[in-house]
Amino acid sequence: MSRNRHPPDEDEISTFRQALRNAGVRPIARNRADPGRRRRVDPAEAARRAAATAATDDLAAVGRTSDGRVEPVRPSEFLDFALPDLPWRTRQQLKRGAIGWEAGLDLHGHTLEEAREELEAFLRDAASRRRRCVLIVHGKAWGTTSDYPMIKSHVNAWLREWPSVLAFCSATTTDGGTGAVYVLLRRRGGRA
Repeated sequence: MSRNRHPPDEDEISTFRQALRNAGVRPIARNRADPGRRRRVDPAEAARRAAATAATDDLAAVGRTSDGRVEPVRPSEFLDFALPDLPWRTRQQLKRGAIGWEAGLDLHGHTLEEAREELEAFLRDAASRRRRCVLIVHGKAWGTTSDYPMIKSHVNAWLREWPSVLAFCSATTTDGGTGAVYVLLRRRGGRA
């Protein structure tokens, strides 16, 4: 796939819009999230949370991730971390997005504490299901009380502390770019 794509002309754009109308796609009434609105309950999220709290394996016994100060990262900064003994080829595959992710977590709209709880529950669940690679969407939004992306910066720190994380890096453009990370996990009882 070439990165040097030509910009679409007006005929292509109008054909695309007509195809959307024919398919019944309607424009969004508002282009903003409503933070005052209650989040809908996701059954999968409730199941993940229940599985994580009920887990009795060694990962469940590990303490929570730190909530101290973290090093701020820029919104467009590429995140990259790997344990020293991770094979170079595996790390390159992760960076290219060549390792298919099996589950995803979106942290948009969460407070910092909610994001940490969701991330921990998600990682415990992924470990119990023997997931190899997961996608975590942290976004690039700046915090209301800070001049850097709070959740992105904390996810960068939290993932480095999590015992089953072998590596992580910012996702490819199709999966969220610098607003998301691929996380390579150690399978319980297995090798990297």
